[in-house]
Amino acid sequence: MNHGLLARLSLTLLCCCVASCSHSSNNRTTPATRPTMIGGYAPVNGLRMYYEVHGEPHPRRAPLVLIHGGGSTIESNWGRILPLLARARQVIAIEEQGHGHTAAIDRPFTFENSADDVAALLDHLKVERADVMGFSNGGNIALRVGLRHPNKVNKLVAISAMYRRDGMIPGFWDGFVNPDISMMPEPLKAADRKINPDPRHLQQLFEQDVKRMATFTDWPDTDLSGIAAPTLVVVGDHDIVLPEHAMKMARLLPRGRLMIVPGDHGDFLGDVLSQRPDSLAPAAVVGLIEAFLDE
Repeated sequence: MNHGLLARLSLTLLCCCVASCSHSSNNRTTPATRPTMIGGYAPVNGLRMYYEVHGEPHPRRAPLVLIHGGGSTIESNWGRILPLLARARQVIAIEEQGHGHTAAIDRPFTFENSADDVAALLDHLKVERADVMGFSNGGNIALRVGLRHPNKVNKLVAISAMYRRDGMIPGFWDGFVNPDISMMPEPLKAADRKINPDPRHLQQLFEQDVKRMATFTDWPDTDLSGIAAPTLVVVGDHDIVLPEHAMKMARLLPRGRLMIVPGDHGDFLGDVLSQRPDSLAPAAVVGLIEAFLDE
């Protein structure tokens, strides 16, 4: 795929910002039926990390790792597009520390630790190299995997990710001054309760995600210029990450590409917060991402 094709087909952080997703509605896309999958728990850096493997290994395509956004699960974030991605390649979806089926442990909850967890899971699964795609907080983690574990990465897709605080829409950080769990969108709460009915789990999840964002400090430009893997930066034109910030990221990345899609945060992925359950955008975005991965 060339740069012109991505520009012509432009239709893209952070559920992390559960504190800033009040625009979501209760209309949600019912996740598509998933293909047969295997999964379980892997001993990873003191965690029992939950993961799922969908689809079959492909002789010419690297496995694709999916990293969800803050406050999310595999199902709530990827339920719509995971079956589409698994048609043509093997997909490994994870739930990070304190999310979904992966219990929290007494360890700092950082993008760096989560990136190291992804690399350790690949070692556990005996996957030498993989493509890595993350949404929102997961996009930040994907970038950290590319910087810290370049030998494990084939290509990266960073969706609605950021590397500086000024990359977010005006007022975004105000939501972290006096955060309250009432700010967390109800569909995300329901997704967590489906797995963890104990309300203490939801509170712990909210607090750890808010803390990671509230204490976020800007990454230096060299963190992006030091990522060698071809990287597709994806953002919505009404995302909580500014399109201008996504463009800056794509230009700093030595092999960066940019795709701007009409839609807001997660909407174009058909995630649980989507207000457009019948949108064709998720399938179109998957097609463009697959084209990038197959280049």
